[in-house]
Amino acid sequence: MSTPEILKNLTLPVIAAPMFIVSGKEMVLAQCKAGIVGSFPALNARGEGEFEKWLIEITEELDRYNQANPDKPAAPFAVNQIVFKTNARLYEDMELCVKYKVPVIITSLGANTDVNDAAHSYGGIVFHDVINQKFARKAIEKGADGLITVAAGAGGHAGALSPFALVQETREWFDGPIALSGCIATGDSVLAAQAMGADFGYVGSSFIATKEANAVDEYKQMVVDCDADDVVYSDYFTGVSGNYLKPSIADAGLDPNNLPKGDISAMSKLTDQASDAKAWKDIWGCGQGIGAVDEIESVADRVASMKSQYDAALARLTS
Repeated sequence: MSTPEILKNLTLPVIAAPMFIVSGKEMVLAQCKAGIVGSFPALNARGEGEFEKWLIEITEELDRYNQANPDKPAAPFAVNQIVFKTNARLYEDMELCVKYKVPVIITSLGANTDVNDAAHSYGGIVFHDVINQKFARKAIEKGADGLITVAAGAGGHAGALSPFALVQETREWFDGPIALSGCIATGDSVLAAQAMGADFGYVGSSFIATKEANAVDEYKQMVVDCDADDVVYSDYFTGVSGNYLKPSIADAGLDPNNLPKGDISAMSKLTDQASDAKAWKDIWGCGQGIGAVDEIESVADRVASMKSQYDAALARLTS
C-alpha cells in the first residue's frame, strides 16, 4: 500500500465525504483545520462565479492558517466532480481546479481520463468512488490514483457489497491508496478499515450532525435520533441506489417501505441548475453508521472524539 505524500500527516487517516448541499466551505475549512481531508461537491457552489469564490476563500484561509500554525498545518482539501453526462459544468469547473491547484479531486458516477489528466497536470491526485471491481479496474485504467470503495451501509449513493469483500478483492490487484466508505463513524471503525487493507476511512454521515454542516436543524437532529434501522436503501429518488432516512421519506408523504423503482433520468436534478431540487432538499441521505452519533457538536470536537477512539482502539489491540 502507498499513501500519497500530501496525505501522510493527517491527524486521523480520514477523508471527509462530499455531501450534496451539506458540505459547504465552512465545514470543509473546519475539517481541514482539524487535520482530516475536507471535501465538497463542486455543484454545491451554485450561482455564477460561486465555485471560484469558494476555491479562493478556501485556499486563502488555509494558507493563512498554515502560516500561523507551521508546526500543525491543515490537511489538504478535495473537490468532488460528478462525471455524469448531464453535468454541463464539469470541464469549466475542472479548469478552475487546475487554476487553483486543488490538491485532491474525487470523481463520481463515471471515470474520465480528461479529468484525471487535468488534475495530474499540476500535481493533484484523483480518487474515484466505486462499488465493485468492474468500476474499480476501469477507474485505474483511465488514470485514477486511488479508489474510494463504497460498501454497503454508506450514506447517499452506496454499493451493496460487504466492505470485507470489496476491500479484499481490490487489494488482490491494486496496491495504491484506498479509502473505505460504509458506516465509518468512529475511530474504531477507521482503525478497522485500515486493518482490512484500506488506508483511510471515508466519513460522511456523522458530519451532518455538526454545527458547521449546511443542513437544516431538523436534518441534524434526525441523524442524532435515528440509527441503522431508520435507513432505507432505494434507487427511487435518483435512479442510483442509495441510503436515505426513513422519517424524511415519510414526512414527504411517501411509504419508505414501499418505494417504486427509480429512473436514472432523475439524476439530472443533481446537475441541472434550473431543475426543481425538492427531492434533494427534503429527502435526506444518510448511512447506517449514525447510531454512533448522539449529539450535535463542532467538527473539531467530532474529529477529536474519533481520534481518541482510534488511539484507544489501537492501544487495546497492541497491549
